[in-house]
Amino acid sequence: MSYFDAASAAPLHPVARQALSASLDEGWADPGRLYREGRRARMLLDAAREAAAEAVGCRPDELVFTSSGTRAVHSGIAGALAGRRRVGRHLIVSAVEHSSVLHSAEAFEAEGGVLTRTPVTRTGAVAVESYADALRSDTALACLQSANHEVGTEQPVAAVAELCREAGVPLLVDAAQSLGWAAVEGPWSLLAASAHKWGGPSGVGLLVVRKGVRFAPQGPVDERESGRAAGFENLPAIVAAAASLRAVRAQAAAEADRLRELTARIRARVAALVPEVEVVGDPERRLPGIVTFSCLYVDGEALLHELDRAGFSVSSGSSCTSSTLTPSHVLRAMGVLSEGNVRVSLPTGAAADDVERFLDVLPGAVAAVREKLGAPSLPGPADSRKVAPAGDAPVGGAPVVDTPVGDVLVVDALGRRCPIPVIELAKVIGEVPVGGTVRVLSDDEAARLDIPAWCEMRGQEYAGEEPADRGSAYVVRRLS
Repeated sequence: MSYFDAASAAPLHPVARQALSASLDEGWADPGRLYREGRRARMLLDAAREAAAEAVGCRPDELVFTSSGTRAVHSGIAGALAGRRRVGRHLIVSAVEHSSVLHSAEAFEAEGGVLTRTPVTRTGAVAVESYADALRSDTALACLQSANHEVGTEQPVAAVAELCREAGVPLLVDAAQSLGWAAVEGPWSLLAASAHKWGGPSGVGLLVVRKGVRFAPQGPVDERESGRAAGFENLPAIVAAAASLRAVRAQAAAEADRLRELTARIRARVAALVPEVEVVGDPERRLPGIVTFSCLYVDGEALLHELDRAGFSVSSGSSCTSSTLTPSHVLRAMGVLSEGNVRVSLPTGAAADDVERFLDVLPGAVAAVREKLGAPSLPGPADSRKVAPAGDAPVGGAPVVDTPVGDVLVVDALGRRCPIPVIELAKVIGEVPVGGTVRVLSDDEAARLDIPAWCEMRGQEYAGEEPADRGSAYVVRRLS
């Protein structure tokens, strides 16, 4: 089995395994006690903190260990907002932040705070100017990830941090995806990260609060970790996290070059091997091991199952793989295709042969899913196609009813999950004359993203969204 989902959780690094095993024998006591076992545990904790601080580029007394990266984010945002409550109640985040940041932001907004979500480009990057425009006299905190967890795009953290410094606003950086590769540059104020992203054990996060940043820890006061992370330290896991961070950093430069070559190979070959695919994310400013693409006329969950049966573990941002039945907020903010989405994130040491085997398997897996869904013949809608007659039910339930009215064709895809609405659109676009329109009725949230994306990929005009009795009507004008 080839594990290609390191952006979710990297396999445990051999150094982490060794450190974890050794510290189980040496680091079980309370590091707050003065007897021999306690002093030994304290020495291990202090050494781990110094190693982690060196990797981050901060002072050891600025860094605390938390129970997870999510807890580090929640504690960091809450503490910074509380510490600057006299300044104001305005928070800035990007539209593509990790859910831990967005959940904190939404909770703050629900409590009466003012929230600004900065947009991103089609590659997933924020514009520095968007943060400059968002900063206000009452801004208490700004947040920006170092690199995106779904598409790999690196963000202009250093430039945004400098803007925030000049405005006197602290910047919190979620560095979970990038910290294993390099320290975060720029005059940032707070930083959060998670050990399982770089090959450390799960259940260990880092929270860094720079000296001089106003910070008021929330919740009951605890004497551990400077009062910023309550509870008994998981010392063996902390030691393993720090040891593995140092180990991955030692080989980061060489491994980054190797993985960049492999992901560049995937980006180029997927576009050549699979018809109607959109490779997303910035082609240059990106993390070494992540490549993401979306396939027209493909159910993401079905494709993941096909790849799993072929021996590949990958992830997806498609709505059909989500319990919420909505497309990834990252893909939605970027305005790119969400259906048939696949994220390949290569772990350290990923073999080139496994990548080649993945590229051999992928075209057949995509074709199999498309065939099951009754997707139109590729390359596209240049040929005239007949509308499926009423009573012939396509995959997924009740029949689609297509009603021609002059130069307008109505496709009823209500109750159908994407990619069915897009598939039905592709089947009938040739039934209207050039200049005519197709109105697709859909109540699937993903259609709002995927129909405009289909138009851009297929050279048709997306004329907008109109209200309907149920769901929405998505209007497409045929250009060719």
